[in-house]
Formats: sequence, C-alpha cells, structure tokens
Amino acid sequence: MTLGPKRFGKRHLYFLGSSFMQVKLKDLARMTGYSITTVSRALAGYSDVNEQTRQHIIETARQLGYVPNQAARQLRNQSSATLGMIIPAIERSFSNDFFSQLMQGIGDSASLYHYDVLISAQHPGEEEMAAYRRLVGGYRVDGMILARTRQHDPRIAYLKERGHPFAVSGRAAPGEVSDFPYIDVDSQAGIRMLVEHFLELNHRHIGLILPPPDVAYTGYRFEGYREALRSAGLAYRQEYIVHGDLTRVGGFDGAQRLLAQNPEITAIVACNDLMALGAMSAIQSAGLRVGEDVGVAGFDDVPAAEYAHPPLTTIHQPIYEIGQRLVRMVIDIIKGQPPAETQVVLPPVLIVRASSGLRRR
Repeated sequence: MTLGPKRFGKRHLYFLGSSFMQVKLKDLARMTGYSITTVSRALAGYSDVNEQTRQHIIETARQLGYVPNQAARQLRNQSSATLGMIIPAIERSFSNDFFSQLMQGIGDSASLYHYDVLISAQHPGEEEMAAYRRLVGGYRVDGMILARTRQHDPRIAYLKERGHPFAVSGRAAPGEVSDFPYIDVDSQAGIRMLVEHFLELNHRHIGLILPPPDVAYTGYRFEGYREALRSAGLAYRQEYIVHGDLTRVGGFDGAQRLLAQNPEITAIVACNDLMALGAMSAIQSAGLRVGEDVGVAGFDDVPAAEYAHPPLTTIHQPIYEIGQRLVRMVIDIIKGQPPAETQVVLPPVLIVRASSGLRRR
C-alpha cells in the first residue's frame, strides 16, 4: 500500500512497499492543488496557463522526479518524436569528418527539441530505399534529414510522394528543380574562388578532382572551375579533369592519374577535403612537395584540414550549423509551421593555408 508522500530533503518520493512508484499526473495534481488538465497543459507549455502557476507545477514536477509517459504522448499525437537520417555505408560515413560534424549538429539541435535521431548506414540503391520505406512507411520517424543529393534523387521523389516532412543538405543538380526545403553552400562560387586563388599565385595548369557524376553538386563545382578559366582567358582541358569517390583513396588515385598523364600540372583542386588530403599523399609519395611543387586545395574545411601537413587551403562551409538549421527547419514543417526560410544558399568562405604555397615566378 502507498505510504507517501515521504520527504527526503527537497524531493518527494512515492513508494509501494520497498519499490519506488512512478509519479503520475494525478500525483502532481494532488500535490499542487490544480486539476490534472491544468497540470498537463502547464507541462506541455500551453499559453492559457498562468506563468506563476506553470512555474509552480514545473518545480513540483522536478522535485517529485516526474517523467512524462512519452509512449502515451506519442500515441495520442501520432508522433514518434524521432528524426531519421540514412547515410551512405560505402563511405564509412561514421568516421567521415563531414558526416560526423553534420550528425553532431543534428543531434545537438534535436535534443533541444526533445527529439531523438535514428541514423542508419545503407548502401545506395534498393537497400537504401528499403530503409526509407521502413522508417517512413512504418511511421518510425516524424521527419527525415538528407545529405548529399543526387541527380534525379529517388529519396526526394519518395518523400514528396508520401508527403513526409524532410529537409536536405544540398540542392538538386543543375537543370533540375529544387522544389524542396534545403540548405546549401554556393559550391560553384567556392570552386571558382579556389581556382582564382591559384591563378593569382601564377598557376596556369590546374587539375580538378570532381565527385562522382551522379552527385548533385558535381555540376556546380565543375562549372565553377570552367568559369574561373574563362574569366582568365585560359582554355579548358578535358585531360585535367578526373572523378574521385569523395574518399582519401579516391583523391590519391585521382592525383596520381593527373600527374602521371599531365606532369605540367602545378595545382590540384579537389572537390572535398578528404580527396584533397589523399591528393597530398599522392604528391608526397611521388617525391614532390605540397605547396611548392604542386599546390592543393579542398572543400568543406573539416577539422583534419587545419592539422594536415602542410595545412590545407579549402572552402569553409558551416557543416555543424547546417545540421542545426536543418533540424529546426524540419521540425517547423512537422508542426505545420512554415519555416521562415525553406531554400537557403550560404556564401562560401576561402581559407588560405600553406598547401596552396606562395606566388610562383
């Protein structure tokens, strides 16, 4: 039989025999003198509850150690209070600095809204789409966050067809309609800035390591490269272009191919930092000096870029903050509150470090 409440310091503990009993709304109502409805609305943050009353109820709940029945709340609201994100398994994305920063921003922001984040690593293709159907079709998540959009992206098509809330890190590919909520960095301008930086250092033979052709931002970054060459009056040379897979290995292999086939190249722009770091290793393995014989630049400004040897010139994008903003965007959509901005393009920021070297004679 219930023997409480008993007072221990500033906390009230209800217990049955020798076992603690979970504090319920009716216990809070009895202790505060308010109705269960008032207590419930105060804890849920409804504006029709007097602020002094709300604070009294919240403090009493804290002292009693009240924990809301989340499962019941979710059932009533038809909500899982969970966001989903599926990342590409083939890139070992949990150890990828870009995805690590993005997921940290997502996780930190989600916790402020009392949301959990369900993360799954899947191989792109049918395995990945099956995971989307499990999460979305099975009502396991209230909203999805996507990263690294692709040409004619089937994930976006599926979420739009289902009418499921989502937000994306990245726009659609050039020529496609970006009719969905996204946050992106102007990577066309970013790559143009890197090429212009090398041109100012008197480089005239600049190689480019692009992402895979199906990645949506590949077209933007390729066009940024060509824009800079056109502005400088330099001819575009197809042999100066290779594709990598966005990993260090891809950057290593790409730089090896560029230098073996075009030994006149004196600078390489890689379209992400991991490939740039791989390119630096390839240059050093060939007995050349990064920043002196061959300049290197990347894109993202992941933590490893600053501590590379030599430190990597790159384009900074606020990856952690993008993760935070995507959470706020998708939660607004979930709640039926249109976000203030649904299509955001951020300006790139050039970070010059030693890997690009000094002006050439």
